[in-house]
Amino acid sequence: MSRSAGRRRRGRELALRVLFELEGTEKEPCPTLEYQADDMGAPRDTVEFARTLVEGTLEHVVHIDAAISEASVNWDLVDYGKVERAVLRLGTYEVLYEPATPVAVSIDESLELARVYAGEAAVPLVNGVLGRIARERV
Repeated sequence: MSRSAGRRRRGRELALRVLFELEGTEKEPCPTLEYQADDMGAPRDTVEFARTLVEGTLEHVVHIDAAISEASVNWDLVDYGKVERAVLRLGTYEVLYEPATPVAVSIDESLELARVYAGEAAVPLVNGVLGRIARERV
């Protein structure tokens, strides 16, 4: 993995941690990002990439949640665990709003985050939902 790819992966992980921490709270994104970045020892470029992901996800969360709900078979958004919701929101943001990132990369990175933070059982769920969203995007 290239150094740039590694930093982008860490940026996604940082963004996930921030989105997870923010859900259901009145916390502000910037201090939460700075706290999590400090905790991870993330370099500035990684933090800036994560900031783009967090701000974009939060800006479009209504549309993102609608896309996830539409792509979910037999599940409501509230039925997902908090980690799965955060991973799906982050992955959906990238698939829908970051055209410079290949869809396959966005999905693969989301699957890896799901595997690490939610466990192997979350991987097929995240893959199925993001796959449907990606097909609808075209």
